[in-house]
Amino acid sequence: MATNRTYDQIKVGDTAEIVRECSSNDLLVFAHASGNRNPIHLPDTDWTGDGVVDKPVAPAMWVGGLASAVLGNILPGPGTMYKAQSFRFLGRAAVGDQLIVRVTVTEKKPDNILIMDMAVLRQDGLRLVEGVAEVIAPTETIEFDSSDIPALLVQRHRHFNRMIELAKSLPALTTAVVAPDDPNSLEGALVAAREGLIHPILIGAKSRIESAAQELNENLTGYELIDIEDESEAAGRAVQMVHEGTVKAVMKGHLHTDHLLQHVVKKDGGLRTKRRISHVFVMDIPGRKTPVLISDAAINISPDLNTKVDITQNAIDAARSLGLQSPRVGVLSAIETVNPAIPSSLDAAVLSKMAERGQIKGGIVDGPLAMDNAIDVQAARSKGITSLVAGRAEVLIVPNLESGNMLAKELTFIAHAEAAGLVIGAKVPVMLTSRADDSRARLASCALALLYTHWQTNEVPVGILDRDGE
Repeated sequence: MATNRTYDQIKVGDTAEIVRECSSNDLLVFAHASGNRNPIHLPDTDWTGDGVVDKPVAPAMWVGGLASAVLGNILPGPGTMYKAQSFRFLGRAAVGDQLIVRVTVTEKKPDNILIMDMAVLRQDGLRLVEGVAEVIAPTETIEFDSSDIPALLVQRHRHFNRMIELAKSLPALTTAVVAPDDPNSLEGALVAAREGLIHPILIGAKSRIESAAQELNENLTGYELIDIEDESEAAGRAVQMVHEGTVKAVMKGHLHTDHLLQHVVKKDGGLRTKRRISHVFVMDIPGRKTPVLISDAAINISPDLNTKVDITQNAIDAARSLGLQSPRVGVLSAIETVNPAIPSSLDAAVLSKMAERGQIKGGIVDGPLAMDNAIDVQAARSKGITSLVAGRAEVLIVPNLESGNMLAKELTFIAHAEAAGLVIGAKVPVMLTSRADDSRARLASCALALLYTHWQTNEVPVGILDRDGE
């Protein structure tokens, strides 16, 4: 709650300050709000043209404009109106700098006018901006709760960036890439190789793979290529290489999912383990504090209760491999109460009780929950739901493949989420991406496979994911 100080309450010499860290998002928001798209101020750009991403310089007017935050929020506070402002820029700010913004009243004039010195200093004391503000101070006390202001969404996928950076610290996975014979799938494998995430062995029709490489202007020299014309045979060869110990992961290229999975799930010579195989989508949704995992949306069409137990456990393991400690698992249904006429609500209640009794381990499981009260705190409160999961779910267990697939694609195409996919419960991770996925999605899936493999081996994640103090 912000409370102002009226003109009569303010004295010459009064001072106020804030401390603000300059972030990449600040630069992006300023570029959109001001229309100033000068590349020198934008993150992740090569504005010098030397092929290296350059460190951005914070716009001078963004730095100077921070004075308005002190004037509008603290001194005088809500109700303040600008009359004039001068700036003198003495230095430049960069992303990561802690900026101290200070204003001091130097003169009181008639008609409620205040003259105020302002300065912006870097954390090391270097003065970056100085100036003078002339403002009209409020004459009545105003209190304002700014928490109702809608959040501003910046569409940058920080969770996948984190996943990829963590995965780079691990040894690359030798990976059988099945039928990478179109530009999308081949580029994804080669980008992941260049980032140090996988050592790809390309399995498929040599002529088509080389044609895709030519289209990408890529040279396949140095990459092992096994020439198998038939896609199903290529998938079978990849699974065989797992048993031979030649590869530690399998990656889907430009072939139908069924052609790969029939070899993964077959009883003799497949990659089955004691646990049921299931698929996990990891969604990087702009504005969410953590990734959101959805399962199962690709393998088990209408899972029974026993299958859902394994689906839930697999999803919890995937979440833990990303650094989510005791992930919050919402088991979805159409409603948030148990109704015998809706089988998914019964399954959800049983899964919740099984987790409570230790039959599902490593996560906090609750259900049934409807989609709204699983992910939105206010929706959960409005329904009177008291739960450690409701409104804060990080893993969503869907009733069936259809609902999960629709949910993942709605988030991708409507909420601008990025998606990575992994088959879990097999002898090795299987990167099950869509044929339409771009290289970014495939890169994130490779990172997910690496992090999951490390967690399986060491039972600890590479890094702990901060829930922003929740």
